[in-house]
Amino acid sequence: MTQYKSFETERLLLIPTSEGDAAFMLRLLNSPSWIRYIGDRNVHSVEEAATYIRNKVTTQLERLGYANYTVIRKTDKEKLGVCGLYDREGLEGIDIGFAFLPQHEKQGYAFEAALEVKRAGIEEFGISQMKAITSKDNVSSQRLLEKLGLKFSKTVQLSNEAEELLLFELRVDEPILPSVK
Repeated sequence: MTQYKSFETERLLLIPTSEGDAAFMLRLLNSPSWIRYIGDRNVHSVEEAATYIRNKVTTQLERLGYANYTVIRKTDKEKLGVCGLYDREGLEGIDIGFAFLPQHEKQGYAFEAALEVKRAGIEEFGISQMKAITSKDNVSSQRLLEKLGLKFSKTVQLSNEAEELLLFELRVDEPILPSVK
């Protein structure tokens, strides 16, 4: 079995999401902020969550060596959210994204995890440009993307999606923020 990279920050472990995370992913995929800002994935059981992970995460991880990471707090091993690098259908390039359970939002975890994923994407996976998409009303996500050094580029619509999204891009000629370790 292939060993995929995991990452660590001062407070967090970022472990490739696996089918063992299905119960956690079921809660996250059905959290109010996921439904509002990312969309309903119609995952309503642990078995459906395992299938979602297998089809959406594991296939990309096997193909590219990176994908979605479950974000775990070191102190108590609680699963807080996810952060990752995604090869999204309808979006050219690699997309950085994140989502956390409501009780773990606004504590700096998303920034800490996303900064490490961004660093790994550039330094370890050789990604030269990163993009991110967010809904127009997700101001917290927009602020976090800007804090990570991504800049608003334009509005886009992904294939088969009605919503117009904001596209942020990391300009290659801009300095990379230091890693949070």
